[in-house]
Amino acid sequence: MDTFGKMLRLTVFGESHGPAIGGVLDGLPSGIVIDMDAIGRQMTRRRASGGISTPRKEADIPEILSGVYNGRTTGTPLAFAIRNTNVRRKDYDALQDVPRPSHADYSGHVRYKGYEDRSGGGHFSGRLTAVLTAAGAIAEEMLKEKGIRIGTHIRRIGKIEDEPFKEDRLDEQLQILADKTFPVLSDYAGMQMQQRILEAASQMDSVGGIVETVIYGLDAGYGEPLFDSLESRLAHAVFSVPAVKGIEFGAGFALADMTGSEANDPFIVRDGKICTETNNSGGINGGISNGMPILFRTVLRPTPSIGIVQKSVHMDSLRDTALTIEGRHDPCIVHRACPVIDAMTALVIADTLLEAEGRDSFVPEP
Repeated sequence: MDTFGKMLRLTVFGESHGPAIGGVLDGLPSGIVIDMDAIGRQMTRRRASGGISTPRKEADIPEILSGVYNGRTTGTPLAFAIRNTNVRRKDYDALQDVPRPSHADYSGHVRYKGYEDRSGGGHFSGRLTAVLTAAGAIAEEMLKEKGIRIGTHIRRIGKIEDEPFKEDRLDEQLQILADKTFPVLSDYAGMQMQQRILEAASQMDSVGGIVETVIYGLDAGYGEPLFDSLESRLAHAVFSVPAVKGIEFGAGFALADMTGSEANDPFIVRDGKICTETNNSGGINGGISNGMPILFRTVLRPTPSIGIVQKSVHMDSLRDTALTIEGRHDPCIVHRACPVIDAMTALVIADTLLEAEGRDSFVPEP
């Protein structure tokens, strides 16, 4: 499905090398300020730049078609389009019968019976994350009015690690990340990471990594048990981002090496509020927020489009072949994925609050 959400629903359309990509955001409360500058800042963070990204450059300026009047939402569906202005379909002519390893070319070809637009990955392309980013930027601004902030940084590329989020420094750390196009807390680690990406690019290869996300300021009591747990909804959203292959909350897989006494988060009273002494659970108990910062990490695979010769097949004749991928590709998409993870996280949290409190809780006073 290309629609996500319950109360706040995003429908995505378009292909990588079609005339435009875009979305319809339905369920927004009336009267929400649409800050185009804030949306633009998030789009800039996702945009390709320098030698660590694809040479394909797009303006990525969302054109709002409906649902906004005098700078505020009307409460009816908000539709927007992002024009594709730098397309080169010819780069993919040789790949129409030859699927690229670890892309959706083959699985999509089977799913859509050969009628899919496969240029640049078509509807499966990371290009469509521009739509997610624009929609999520609107949700992020809604959440800021509630005192909820979201941030994602690169935790690791290869074996190079950034500083982790620290609960006693979150205000400072989120401010550090606010406008960085290469979102790291340690500039030194960031320099090393970028050098590693450039090395991979020089070898016609790619690298992946891990990003870390925090939701700060969400009170206890939001979410549901079982199938609509906060972890379930966040994981559903995050796995909608191309290249994501894993997610862990709190201490995550490290919990396997702990005892119960080490893993448990003791409750304490601090500044007149109930909180936990540690946060191994990542701010969620029983699928419901416990008032601590929600923390999760996401792993993104190396970009599958690489210049090294790879094995593939001709789908029509069922013959083995060697494949060299042409075109413009990222040697690493981890840094560009950070605002996309922010966006999907914001959509989930806004949707959760709308479900719990109703649309009127977001409507500003006249």
